[in-house]
Amino acid sequence: MTYSADFRAQVIKSVKNKDMSIRQACTFYNVSKTALQRWLRNPSIKQTRDKSPTKIPNEALLKDVEQYPDDYLYERARRFNCSKTGMHTALKRLGISQKKDLRASKSLPDKKSGLSE
Repeated sequence: MTYSADFRAQVIKSVKNKDMSIRQACTFYNVSKTALQRWLRNPSIKQTRDKSPTKIPNEALLKDVEQYPDDYLYERARRFNCSKTGMHTALKRLGISQKKDLRASKSLPDKKSGLSE
């Protein structure tokens, strides 16, 4: 959860004006000491990560999607040794969404999916 800029400014102001110590402000405003010290160094709200994702390389994931287009998230996650959530995030980052075509689904038998043998 991110605290609003107004709230951060209020907490920083109370510490810088010597109205409260850092410990008192943490107790009064119910924020952690680490968060308050980070706000005192840089009060802006971060919108992006400082570090690029490293667990799932984009090129390898694109190659995997081309090779196995009908695989489920858990199957891809097992191959890349990561979580299903991490795999979902990586696919979303590349603009690859969940398949919508029921005919390509592994979970439906051929009769229901509209495919004839």
